[in-house]
Amino acid sequence: QRANTQHTRPPSSTSFSNLPPTSSSSLDCPCHPLKKMSSSSSSSSAKAAKTEAFGEPITFCEPYWYANYNSPYYKDTHRAFRAKVRSFVEKEVMPFCHEWDESGVYPVELRQKAYEAGVLGATWPEEYGGTPPQDFDAFHDLILVDELARCGSGGIIWAVFLGFGIALPPILSVGSEYLREKVARDVIMGKKIMSLAVTEPYAGSDVAGLQTTARREGDFYIVNGEKKFISGGMLASYFTTAVRTGGSGMGGVSLLLIERDMPGVVLRRQKTQGWWSSTTTYISFEDVKVPVKNLIGKENDGFRPIMHNFNHERFVLAATSNRYARVCLEDAIKYARVRKTFGKRLLDQPVIRAKIAEMARLVESTHALIEQTAYQMATGVDDKLLGGPIALLKVQATKVMEFCAREASQVLGGASCIRGGHGERIERLYREVRVNAIGGGSEEILMDLAVRQAKL
Repeated sequence: QRANTQHTRPPSSTSFSNLPPTSSSSLDCPCHPLKKMSSSSSSSSAKAAKTEAFGEPITFCEPYWYANYNSPYYKDTHRAFRAKVRSFVEKEVMPFCHEWDESGVYPVELRQKAYEAGVLGATWPEEYGGTPPQDFDAFHDLILVDELARCGSGGIIWAVFLGFGIALPPILSVGSEYLREKVARDVIMGKKIMSLAVTEPYAGSDVAGLQTTARREGDFYIVNGEKKFISGGMLASYFTTAVRTGGSGMGGVSLLLIERDMPGVVLRRQKTQGWWSSTTTYISFEDVKVPVKNLIGKENDGFRPIMHNFNHERFVLAATSNRYARVCLEDAIKYARVRKTFGKRLLDQPVIRAKIAEMARLVESTHALIEQTAYQMATGVDDKLLGGPIALLKVQATKVMEFCAREASQVLGGASCIRGGHGERIERLYREVRVNAIGGGSEEILMDLAVRQAKL
């Protein structure tokens, strides 16, 4: 059954308010910017946006610039967009993640709610229904994925907000006007769902080795083959599908738009370690007749747009993974502030403070690397130059996520092993470590890619 869409459930069970009260944390340092803020109101909204701290008032629980440390990257338009996304996520997503994850589904109405809130269409062109913020740049993109990831559920954010971000770009970049008009507006506005179908049982990172075939017969391609690990596939109306139309290797790969209701398309739900609500799918194509007008770009030139997709996909995976790590750090700090053992708070134990410090060191340094990469993207550095650095960034972020999920689990102890309760987000994210580390290119593949591209 589909999850309750009335949103009547009380706030998320990830709450620390019912644990024993205690004194304020030593992390509430008097030199922290939050302690230095004036209590008087600002004379203008623009000035207030620059002087008021945002989000959790506990050190390390938010990116540095939320607490008014200086940054060269962010303007008022970024701050306004941050507030918009956070408001939506805290009201419409965070209270229900556990419910949706446990049921394995989410209310499809969430997509249109997100569009109406200015979130779902924020990174897309206005001519196809997009709602980008003023002066949109790579830092708006970073804010979007970082704020979405606060919910601590990769399944939800990839199924609803991010999955079509790797399926739609080839249509917009190399697709015909017919395909853009057919697909883009409905997908961007949340009326239809779209998934990327590249991975196969025998071809993952080795995209050039894919085996699904598309044989030309008059005005149609006849498609046969299988796709595996397709995020969001069970609810998708469209699939941006990699097929072999020519010889072996990358030169024989094309992209087709395959529609769910075409005869011969068979979908099967796959049970996964994490991302339970992502409706991961195994797809079989059995003599599917696809009109030639559904060819995306040129025949035998599909490998190029697939590769162009990878940089942004890996950047998004890096940004979300580092926020997941920060979520683990946040929940560990909050728990350690109030949980008492052997007569004192966990946070008063040196070994626990050392764990917090190590997690914070990794999360903050990785966030700086993410911003460094976003700046290169915002200033137009060639995608080919960024391939290697973004590959290493993704590896860095997923390794930090894995470390923080483990260390936060050690801080919470048994509470992190229970689905729901104080350790809800940590337990769920621990199950999602591997899909982040492997999806979009495994750590081993990406590290090798970076060194090869460096031409040492």
